Amino acid sequence: MGAMVYISGMEKEKTYRIGEMAALAGVTPRTVRYYEDLGLLKTHGRSAGGQRVYTRLDLVYLLRILQLKKYGLSLDEISRIVRLGFEDSTGEKRRLELMAQYQTLIKAEQQTIRNHEALLRQLQWNFSQLQNSKDAFRNCPGPACADCEINDTCVLAKVFDDDGP
Repeated sequence: MGAMVYISGMEKEKTYRIGEMAALAGVTPRTVRYYEDLGLLKTHGRSAGGQRVYTRLDLVYLLRILQLKKYGLSLDEISRIVRLGFEDSTGEKRRLELMAQYQTLIKAEQQTIRNHEALLRQLQWNFSQLQNSKDAFRNCPGPACADCEINDTCVLAKVFDDDGP
């Protein structure tokens, strides 16, 4: 897959036709053209037959775009990051922006993990209560709520506190 092609101003480099690059990235050629229309990718030329020609670097960019989408960034956010590369040849602005985006994503995922851990703890506790007592469902909430190990996250305990309804 790929061919060695001379692109004006470049040494012979392995290139890919649009279908080849799309297949390597797991997307359709239409997606590649769409990203090109948005300015996220650039064609480096055309083959003798008039087909778009992409380089290894284009494939890397495409894979990065897909990675950032998977992480939850919008195409507008990705476009801003790509443009930073054109504005700053050192890559520092892009690096700092990506670090900020990743930090935001990390914090959100950590919160999601905490939420899932709390849910898992509740499910395990409820399962244990149902397994150990036939009346656990009817007796909760009740006097034991104050000492319950899931009191801090229990919906019932929040509604039926000491002064509850």
